[in-house]
Amino acid sequence: MSPSPRAEEAKAATRRRILDAAVDVFSRLGYHQAAVDEIVRESGTSKGAIYFHFPSKESIFFAVVEEFAGLLERRIDQAIGERRGAVHRVTAAVEVALETLSRHRKLAKIFLVDAVGLGPPFAQRVLAVHERFTGLVQRYLDQAVAEGDLEPQDTALAATVWFGALNELLLRWVLDEKAGPEVLQAQIPALTTLLLRSVGR
Repeated sequence: MSPSPRAEEAKAATRRRILDAAVDVFSRLGYHQAAVDEIVRESGTSKGAIYFHFPSKESIFFAVVEEFAGLLERRIDQAIGERRGAVHRVTAAVEVALETLSRHRKLAKIFLVDAVGLGPPFAQRVLAVHERFTGLVQRYLDQAVAEGDLEPQDTALAATVWFGALNELLLRWVLDEKAGPEVLQAQIPALTTLLLRSVGR
């Protein structure tokens, strides 16, 4: 007998509470210092509930990273769908990524700071997210070249450079606890101008 819709909703709500609590705990304590018991307290659930949804602390962390990547992709896909022309779409991706991260500082800190240096399994997950974003940028740069909006060039390298610039800007912002979202948002126009110049626009 399959679970009732109400039971499924309750299960999803519990999982959501666990992940929301994990974001707070990981961003406050870091991965190594964060304990499952702390996530239990923060989420108002039980250790049994946590291990029902996630077999380990590592799996909770991976789920948080995937949530982060999924959130970015959904926002970027929506923004791209509202723009015409490959150049406008790729700049929309950059703008929306920064806007989204400026409003989710805790997730940005987990991804940019806490997930670094945690060993091969974590590095592979982070690299996969990097590749998803650089791949998206490269696709639209390729399209812009095909449409004649950009000169032929090494779009894979250009996408990597774009990602590196975004990563550095975000990292500096995350580490400066006095800098609010408006500080990052104010840098978006200048950054997109510089990135477009780097590909000949």
